[in-house]
Amino acid sequence: MSEVFEGYERRYCEISASLSKKCTAAGALDGEQKKQRINEVKAGLEEAEPLIRKMDLEARSLQPNVKAVLLAKLREYKSDLNNLKNEVKRVSSANPSQAARDELLESGMADALTVSADQRARLMQSTERLNKSSDRIRESRRTMLETEELGVSILQDLHQQRQSLLHAHNTLHGVDENIGRSKRILTSMSRSMSRNKWIIAGVIVVLVIAIVLILYFKLR
Repeated sequence: MSEVFEGYERRYCEISASLSKKCTAAGALDGEQKKQRINEVKAGLEEAEPLIRKMDLEARSLQPNVKAVLLAKLREYKSDLNNLKNEVKRVSSANPSQAARDELLESGMADALTVSADQRARLMQSTERLNKSSDRIRESRRTMLETEELGVSILQDLHQQRQSLLHAHNTLHGVDENIGRSKRILTSMSRSMSRNKWIIAGVIVVLVIAIVLILYFKLR
């Protein structure tokens, strides 16, 4: 998951928790104290809104599988921010009299805060589930990278073995050529020896005939 997004996320969660406490406290105040607390909440909202936009931009710049997870988180954060805005409006528009404030706190505000707390709890659960999904995605990606590295290593080994086989094939081809050349030389030598034998035999026959003729004429 993007570290940039996680940084924005942590900052937003801190601001959201602080604003929720301030809204609750502002409902029990009046006069200048209430006005000051509401101004603090509004300032916090002004800081939170850019964080939401930054998270949106960061999420949309990532890969589709990660982007889907982060956009699901972002929808929860936007809903949480809208609830905080509604709480601020209700607290700001409340009757400053003690009776009206007590009635508001006992009815609508109490229900709103309860709903907001429940939604925030669901938000935390959803965030935890999404974080687990992100961890599984990171683990799957790590496994994929390891598998890819193993595949590259195997391909390199196969390439080296192929080069070795080609070298051995070339060596055997050279040996075959040498054997063929030797065979031709031996055949030629054999033919020469055979021819020399016939020549020697012919010479011997001629010599024998000559000797016989010489003896014949001498003894006659």
